Amino acid sequence: MPQPDPLTAPLTDLMPDLMRVARRLTRETDRSQDLCQEVLLKLWVRLDAGAEIDDLRAYAMTALRNQHRQSLRRDQIPLGAPEVETMTLPNALDACALSETLCAIRRLPRDQERLMRMVAAGETSPADLARRTGLAPGTVMSRLARARARLRADLGL
Repeated sequence: MPQPDPLTAPLTDLMPDLMRVARRLTRETDRSQDLCQEVLLKLWVRLDAGAEIDDLRAYAMTALRNQHRQSLRRDQIPLGAPEVETMTLPNALDACALSETLCAIRRLPRDQERLMRMVAAGETSPADLARRTGLAPGTVMSRLARARARLRADLGL
């Protein structure tokens, strides 16, 4: 049986306050729920990546207000504008897939997990990864290959 995520409880405790502020900002139940979920997902991803946040409640409230402002700016873009065509809205299935992938990366052996986190952060050159980790480039490539194979198996791909 999977262990509960230690990040869930603090975020769950924030939900009532976030919803109250989101309802005040949007004045619409559906939009306030969407706004709250977007902020909680971003917070979860940030905390899962190892970010240390001193005052989670204050940080969450600021993130909520910033996300609301961003959505207002997005809504002001006229239809047919080039920005609208290139903009992609958050997709719940993508968010779930990301969460599953992050959990699968955490289950990898420590050396493979470290390399995969570096790749996920944008570092894709085996030579750069080798230099940053002190490993031989061949070792980096073989560990990444094993990590990717295990991730494909774990995720059923």
